[in-house]
Amino acid sequence: MTSLVVDCDRCRARGPACGDCVISALLGEPAECRTLDAEERRVLGLLADSGLLPPLRLVTPLAAAPPDEGDGAARWA
Repeated sequence: MTSLVVDCDRCRARGPACGDCVISALLGEPAECRTLDAEERRVLGLLADSGLLPPLRLVTPLAAAPPDEGDGAARWA
């Protein structure tokens, strides 16, 4: 069984998307990581798909971002 670790400190959408994330809706803005197993993710997905809860808005950074090529454009993961 796989699990998903929700580390809000590493979420790239933290701040703007927290108010519309299932973790904040259920637990408030967490101070620590949360681990969701496959069944929890499935149930949260069903609730979000039915409109009862917002979806998980977790956006994790890439392990190593490529260096800026000097074109001045922001790089988004």
